[in-house]
Amino acid sequence: MQGKPVDQTRYRGLIGSLFYLTASRPDIMFVICMCVRFQSAPKESHLNAAKRIQKYLQGTKEVGLWYPCNVSLNLTGFSNSDFVGCKIDRKSTSGTCDMLGSSLISWHCKKQASVALSTPEAKYIVAGSCCAQTLWLKQ
Repeated sequence: MQGKPVDQTRYRGLIGSLFYLTASRPDIMFVICMCVRFQSAPKESHLNAAKRIQKYLQGTKEVGLWYPCNVSLNLTGFSNSDFVGCKIDRKSTSGTCDMLGSSLISWHCKKQASVALSTPEAKYIVAGSCCAQTLWLKQ
């Protein structure tokens, strides 16, 4: 990667603090996971991206998770993926979430372990992961 290197300790501290917030702010999970990938050799562009996430959080303090009472307790899993989302290693990014009624109870966003050769294959990989997570939660 090109760009001016920045202090690794400062970058890791900032990303760690932002990653902590993903427990109550799933809307930033994807971008934080993208920033985490560059902890070993952060550049100025990565630090600028992390600062933009901070600015976003400043403007959206009222956003967060909400768990209403008296709703049905149906467990539902959702999944999605992109195809070749990372131009560096050609791997796709998967995302899943599980809902209990209308409340979000579990989510994750992760780069897939293998390189998918097509969009359906990338979606099949994440669907399997989502089913496994949903079955685990059900038990």
